[in-house]
Amino acid sequence: MSTARSIYLGTDSGATTSKTGGIFADGTPISTQLRQSSTNSQLGTQAVIAGWVEGAKGFLADNGLSWDQVAGAGLALPGPYQSYGVLDKSANLPDEFTGWNFHADYSAALAAAAGRPIPLTVGNDGDFGGVGEAARVRGTRKCSVVLLAPGSGLGAAYIDSNGLPLTGDHLAGMESGHMPVPLQLFGGGLDKAAPFKCGCGRDWGCIEAYSTISGLPQYLNHFLPKYPDHPLNSSTDTPKHKALSLRGLAQKGDPLALEIFDTQAKALGIHVANLAMSLDPAFVVIGGGLIDPESTTPEFRARYLDGIRAAARPYLFPAQRERLQIVPATLGELSQAIGAALAALYSAQVNG
Repeated sequence: MSTARSIYLGTDSGATTSKTGGIFADGTPISTQLRQSSTNSQLGTQAVIAGWVEGAKGFLADNGLSWDQVAGAGLALPGPYQSYGVLDKSANLPDEFTGWNFHADYSAALAAAAGRPIPLTVGNDGDFGGVGEAARVRGTRKCSVVLLAPGSGLGAAYIDSNGLPLTGDHLAGMESGHMPVPLQLFGGGLDKAAPFKCGCGRDWGCIEAYSTISGLPQYLNHFLPKYPDHPLNSSTDTPKHKALSLRGLAQKGDPLALEIFDTQAKALGIHVANLAMSLDPAFVVIGGGLIDPESTTPEFRARYLDGIRAAARPYLFPAQRERLQIVPATLGELSQAIGAALAALYSAQVNG
C-alpha cells in the first residue's frame, strides 16, 4: 500500500440507492458529500456488487484519491443475517438474495478493483449509524453510546468504548424495538387499551409500535374520538395519509398531533430508562425524522427531546440522572456510510 495518507471507505446500501463516503485514518470525514449510485437490486446480486464498486470508484475520483490509499472498507446493509456477511430473508430485497454471501462477493470485487485484498467489515445499517453518531457525540471521551432512531421502525444500536456495536451471538443484538413497554405508566387510556400491534407479530406491546411512524394509525384510532371536531374525523384520506399528516399538524400546534407525539416521547423516554439500567451509557443519541432540522421546527424538536428526558428521569439511577446525556443526532444521512468506514478503522485497530 502507498505511503500516502491512508483512508477507509464506507458504503450505506439501501434497496434502491447506495451511498459511499470515507474517512482518513484519524477518523475525520474525507467529505460531507456522499457519492450516490444505484443499488439495482432488481437486477440481481452481481448488479448490486457492481453498484457498490462503482460508488467506491466514484468517491475516490471525486476526492482525488486512489486505491493505493485504501486501508479498509465497511459496508452497512440491513439484516437480518444468517451468519456474518450472509443475508437472511429481507423484506426489501428479492427472495433470491436469501443466503447470499455478500461479504465474500464484495471482498472479491474490491480486490479486483484495487489489485490487492482490501479488509472488509460489514454490519447492520442501524448498528453502523450508531457507530457514526457515537464518534461525533463523544469526541475524545472513551465511553459508550446508545442510538435510538424512530422512523418507519425503531433503529437501535449500542456502541462500546472501542467504537464498535453490540451485534450479539446471532447478529441480532440491540433489536430493542421489540422489547415490551410498561403500558401501566402511559395513562391517556393506553394503560387500559389492548397493546398496539407490531409488524414483528408480537402482541405484548413492542416499543416500536409506540414510538414510530408504524404506530401512528393506531394512535389516531385511540385518540381521535377525544377530538370530535378535528378535521381528520371527516377526512377521506387513507389511514396512512392521515397518520403521515400528523407531523405537519404538530408543527402548527395541533392539539391532537401534539398529544400523540408527546406520548411517543414519553414511550421512548421510558425505553431509554430501561436500556440505561442494563447498558449504562454516557450518551443516548436520538435520531429519526422528528429531530430532523429540515422537517421539524426548533420548538417541536425541543418539546420532543424534553419529553423523552422527563419520562426517563424518574426511572434512572441517581448518578444517571446527573450524568446521562440525551442528545439529538447530528450526522443525518452521513451517519451510516461514515459509521461503516469507522467500523472498518476500529476493526483494524482491534485486530492489530
